Amino acid sequence: METIFIGERLLPGQIGNVFVILSFVFSVGATVAYFMATQQQLDITSRWKKNARFFFLAHAASVIGIVATLFYMLYNHLFEYQYVWQHSNKAMNLKYIFSCFWEGQEGSFLLWSFWHVVLGLILMRSLKNWESPVMTVFSSVQIFLSSMLLGIYIGDFHLGSNPFTILLREHPDFANIPLFANPNYLETLDGRGLNPLLQNYWMTIHPPTLFLGFASTLVPFAFAIAGLWQKKYNQWQSIALPWAFFSIIVLGTGILMGGAWAYEALSFGGFWAWDPVENASLVPWIILVAAAHTMLINKARGTALLSTYILSIATFILILYSTFLTRSGILGETSVHAFTDLGMSGQLLIYLLFYVVLGIVLLLLNRKQLASGKEEDPVLSREFWMFIGALVLIISAFQITYTTSIPVINKIFSLKLAPPSKIVEHYNSWQIPLCILVLLLIGLGQFLKYKNSNAKETAKKLVIPAITSLLLTIAIAFGMQINKPFYALLLFSSLFAAIANADYIRSVLKGNIKKAGASIAHIGFSLIMLGALLSAGKKETISQNSANMSVSNLGEDFSDQKNILLQQHDTLQMGNYHVTYVGKKKEGVNIYFEIKYFTKKDTGYAYEFTLFPLVQTNDRMGNVAEPDTRHFLTKDIYTHITYADLDVIEDDSNSEYAKPKNNIIKMGDTLFTSNSIVLVDSLTADGDKIDTTQQIELAVTAHLRLIDKFSTIYYAKPKYIITNASVKSTDYTVDTLGLKFNFWKINPEKQEVEIYISEKKSNKRDFVVMEAAIFPYINVLWLGCVIMIIGTALAIVERLKKSSSYKI
Repeated sequence: METIFIGERLLPGQIGNVFVILSFVFSVGATVAYFMATQQQLDITSRWKKNARFFFLAHAASVIGIVATLFYMLYNHLFEYQYVWQHSNKAMNLKYIFSCFWEGQEGSFLLWSFWHVVLGLILMRSLKNWESPVMTVFSSVQIFLSSMLLGIYIGDFHLGSNPFTILLREHPDFANIPLFANPNYLETLDGRGLNPLLQNYWMTIHPPTLFLGFASTLVPFAFAIAGLWQKKYNQWQSIALPWAFFSIIVLGTGILMGGAWAYEALSFGGFWAWDPVENASLVPWIILVAAAHTMLINKARGTALLSTYILSIATFILILYSTFLTRSGILGETSVHAFTDLGMSGQLLIYLLFYVVLGIVLLLLNRKQLASGKEEDPVLSREFWMFIGALVLIISAFQITYTTSIPVINKIFSLKLAPPSKIVEHYNSWQIPLCILVLLLIGLGQFLKYKNSNAKETAKKLVIPAITSLLLTIAIAFGMQINKPFYALLLFSSLFAAIANADYIRSVLKGNIKKAGASIAHIGFSLIMLGALLSAGKKETISQNSANMSVSNLGEDFSDQKNILLQQHDTLQMGNYHVTYVGKKKEGVNIYFEIKYFTKKDTGYAYEFTLFPLVQTNDRMGNVAEPDTRHFLTKDIYTHITYADLDVIEDDSNSEYAKPKNNIIKMGDTLFTSNSIVLVDSLTADGDKIDTTQQIELAVTAHLRLIDKFSTIYYAKPKYIITNASVKSTDYTVDTLGLKFNFWKINPEKQEVEIYISEKKSNKRDFVVMEAAIFPYINVLWLGCVIMIIGTALAIVERLKKSSSYKI
């Protein structure tokens, strides 16, 4: 007899599934109709174009319907659907519904498709004669993205994953669990919840911005394909150039938001870690910047045509490649941000290869027309050095791509190449020299003219910026003790690029800000590099442990050079400050630790500020430490908890000892009490000492070594005894430390034992282990982000003005 489940709401899923199917069907219709429209005279009233617009509008409505349905399901906690159960729960703050939406692969593909729809609707109304070929490409991409949500099987081939058709009780991982034997299972069911790392306000704005950046790279790509297809090799670039800058600003902002999120919410102590997923977003942006600059060269001189096509096509291809990297599961062992494989890696590969082949075929078919027949650019021309800059960017992108792709290379060629052990140092050793070259070219390039420049005039204009930069470099390097050669060169080149572009605005543009978009963007980028050098390169860890008790026994991840142990109400020196751990409080799933900072005066301690680093507790996915940062004009003081007792203290005032804490441990584990470190040396079976008269069947001793803060060693030997088929365990007390041990359980299958530890109230003091660092002048980096965005926006406005007068 079929079970009738109570309370299941299947209608929203059915509606969402209908929208998914319609989205796919209408994207196919729009592609075919727009393709047919390119075969006629490009008349805006043509039948095929009207049909194409209808299909694309219907596709857009279907995508919006999918988005609305999925939001409805998440908002109303429809946990009967596996996607909703996997990414949300009832305890989660409603503001994170957006994060739940795009945490999963299906939601992120849907977000990407949604932004394509928005951009497609804008293009459809503004392209005029370019509409049919460009929208053919747009609509074809939507076929692939729509197919990612179909969730159907063609033989053994899995086409997409549909969030509306996969019920939790039908999912292979849950189908046979006892919960679903209850027809009313929804009454007690709660969701798995959102990854605690994503429960941050940045994650409500970073992904949509990043995916808009991804989506916007389709515009230059579509124009490049349309130009090759329609044999209009130069006409499209003036229209595509503002879109290229738009993509640069949005994708760059999305990447920077990711850095800000990492800095504020993650505990690795920085804004960039060269994680493979970070790299997968950065590489297309670098190539896009190169493409935009070759577009400028082509527009000014008619050269670099082939380079412009290759780079515009490569940008979108690299977006698809980054999608494959992050969603195929191939980066699962090298990145904490990568998705697991949902069985769609083959589909992603087809998606990637289709557009790779399309781009290569069109380039080969038009290779003769793309070959430059013009003479080479003079060395002292702006276009020559812009092209050199683009080449440097390509080399930078290639190095990042190669190292990031080591798992792919291993997979394809059955190799065992190992990723660099010191990943940050590896990337920096390549990228810092390349960045120096780019910055020098940014400073030089603005003063050069197209076609040719006078060497003496150019040198004369560069004298003041160069001398000023050199003097500032010497002063800053001396003051901040920057003595590494490449760091000093990066400092000079960053200052030179910023000062030279500022001087260009003053001396050449006469302060005309409207026309200074490129220079302002260059100044912003220079400040980002300067801020990164000063903050990350001169980061100062101030949390060296000054207590007698070492933290290194906690494990290899703990070092006395980076961590400080603070007992409650003790005051210890940390850098130029003195810090006190006041206590902790729990609010919802967060446990906040109150750390007060003081400076020492002649009359005592002067209070400065308080930080509240927290630990977000999550039983299912593990606890996550989130830092807290004090912002000053010239520095940030950054702190996060690396170890703490998260138990809530209960009232046990009638006992000499506090309530015992259970510890599940394995051989070689290390435990922490308030006044000592406990090491599990060994377990021994006391077979030769078994007392047969008391019918002792098993006796096991846990050999524990205790080290107090004065490095004095004590020993405890609690026993686990089975007698008369029952467990008998007695307390083993170390009076000097006020500790009591009770060995009460053995789990042979997991090779674990469980030991209760109780502490005397008289000596129990809470403590934390904390890491703290100073990031000097990090506000220079954030200021650079804002300035670069403003400058790029001004450049877009200026390009739009110029392209509006262009006759298509």
